[in-house]
Amino acid sequence: MYAALWHVLPGPWWLRVFFLLILAAAVVYGLFFCVFPWVSPFIVPQEVTVG
Repeated sequence: MYAALWHVLPGPWWLRVFFLLILAAAVVYGLFFCVFPWVSPFIVPQEVTVG
């Protein structure tokens, strides 16, 4: 899968690395601001005390 993604991206290796960093940042942004807030009401934290 990673090899296919690497071959699909245009440009030299440094531009591909830049595109992959931007893509990874977009995925992290989407998780933190869309997915995690949507899932948080369904996850009930347990009362845990450490003594």
